[in-house]
Amino acid sequence: MIKNNAFDSNQGFPDNRPRPRNVSREEALRLEGYKHACHVLFHAPTSAKLFERVPIRHVLLMMMRFDGRLGFPGGFVDVKDSSLEAGLNREVEEELGCSSSKFEVTEKDYRSAQVREFPQKCVTHFYIKELELEDMDKIESESVNAKDHGVEVMGLVRVPLYTLRDGMGGLPAFLCNNFIGNSKSQLLYAIRSLHLLREDQIQEALRVCHGSQY
Repeated sequence: MIKNNAFDSNQGFPDNRPRPRNVSREEALRLEGYKHACHVLFHAPTSAKLFERVPIRHVLLMMMRFDGRLGFPGGFVDVKDSSLEAGLNREVEEELGCSSSKFEVTEKDYRSAQVREFPQKCVTHFYIKELELEDMDKIESESVNAKDHGVEVMGLVRVPLYTLRDGMGGLPAFLCNNFIGNSKSQLLYAIRSLHLLREDQIQEALRVCHGSQY
C-alpha cells in the first residue's frame, strides 16, 4: 500500500481553509463524523499508436460527470455497504454497468486516502486496478447501458499520456479541464506511481497547461 505521499495536499487551497491531509486506510477508518468516498482508476497497457506513429502506451479511464467535470468512477459509501470496497463496487456497477467479477475492486487495489475538511468532512479513498485492454473495451461498450449513463455519467474518457508536436495537444490540454475534488491530483499520482511518464514530462505538461489561455 502506498500512503502519505499520494497528493499535494496544499495545492489550490487558500490560507484560511484547512488543508487536506494524507492518512493511512487504518487511520481513515478510525475517524468519526466523516463521510467516505471511494473512486477507482481502471487502466491497461496498449500497443496502439495515434496516426500510426504516436505511442498511446496506456489506457486510463476517467468519466465526464453530470456537472461537466472530470472524475473517476465511484462515489460515497452508504451505511448499508459492508465495506469501502462494497460501496465502491456498487457505485461502479451503477455508473459503468460492470457486474463481472473481473472488474471487482478489492482491498489489494487500495492506494491512498486523503482527509478533507472543506466543503464537508470527507475522506477520499483511491484505488488503482489493472485490466486487460479487451476488458477496458468491454467497460466502454457496456457503459451506455449502465443505470447512471446519461444521467450522472455523460460518458467515459481516455487520458492522453502523449504530448503532440505543438506542445499543447494531448496531456497538457487534458490537464486544463475542470476536475472534481482531488481527482486531478489522483490522476497525477497514478501516472507517477505506475511509472507511465518521467517526472520532467509531467512537470512540462503542467507548466504548459498553467501557462496557456486554453
